[in-house]
Amino acid sequence: MIRTAPMAGGGAYNRHSQIQLTGLMPAVDLLRQAAAAVDLPDRRQPIVIADYGCSSGGNSLVPVAAAIDGLRDRTDQPITVVHTDLPDNDFSTLFDTVWNDPDSYMSRPGVFPAAIGRSFFRQLLPAGSLTLGWSSWSVAWLSQPPAPVPDHVHVSCSADAQIRAAYARQSARDWADFLTARGAEMRPGARLVVVVPAADDDGSAGYRPMFDAAWAGLRELVRHGVLEQDEAARMGMPHYGRSADELAAPFGGDGLCAGLSIEHLEMFISPDEFFSDYQYSKDARTFGARWAAIFAAGAFPSLATGLDSGPDDPRTAMVFERLEADIAARLAAAPEPLRIPVANVVLRRTDS
Repeated sequence: MIRTAPMAGGGAYNRHSQIQLTGLMPAVDLLRQAAAAVDLPDRRQPIVIADYGCSSGGNSLVPVAAAIDGLRDRTDQPITVVHTDLPDNDFSTLFDTVWNDPDSYMSRPGVFPAAIGRSFFRQLLPAGSLTLGWSSWSVAWLSQPPAPVPDHVHVSCSADAQIRAAYARQSARDWADFLTARGAEMRPGARLVVVVPAADDDGSAGYRPMFDAAWAGLRELVRHGVLEQDEAARMGMPHYGRSADELAAPFGGDGLCAGLSIEHLEMFISPDEFFSDYQYSKDARTFGARWAAIFAAGAFPSLATGLDSGPDDPRTAMVFERLEADIAARLAAAPEPLRIPVANVVLRRTDS
């Protein structure tokens, strides 16, 4: 069984997550609005902003800066920014990004960054301490895969109805756990903005050409004896795109879950900027390479845990270099826009 691993370290995820940054910009506007509306703590207390699922920080800088600027229009209170991710996340690159990236929020006065290395499916902060929360792209990664996906790299592409149902149940548990933990952490009147990969109209998670290319690449490695069949069968991503109904399900008849209410929920298709660039340049090779690099930075660390010896397997570098090249070549051979279904959710902590 594979496990959920952090995004690729060493700056790789920062370098190859441009499409995610494009997709989250509508939610940054929601975060600005939340900063203007959120209830502030007593002036003797710091304001706490949390960034759930920070990876190496590349996609955190713009939203956190927007939140700080919105709060600074209202108060000069000290602001603590807490970045959270799994314990083996590349926090060294995170702090290098926070301190040295020209887009960093650290140019603002009175801001104090920190980090927590634990799963966000558990409570991370003291009860009633959080003023403003942000999470982008990360809640779709499950706490654990309920079972291997034997016939594809992503469960939404699987023909196995039982496997799809198992992933849906795990996703529901994880979403409820995430909400319960945040409900405990948030102050009355606090807001949390969540950007999450969603389900498309047909129930899939989108990205189909990329997922198909990855699965074909894994099978090719099996045919060449680079991977064992059971290794490839273990390499189903621990990832699930939720529908609007699944996102709303934990909120009962009173509209509440762990003291949280949904203030805003929208589903949309984010544009494939890489395909737009391809239409202008006609450079199919670059189109394929850019999408393959994103898949590598996001999915390869988790897929590597499916190798017989895990990520430290001596074949790891060779396997994933070949797989990335194969994905790039397949996407370049027949460029088409990828559908990127996204949900933006704004949650408010009730006053009681």
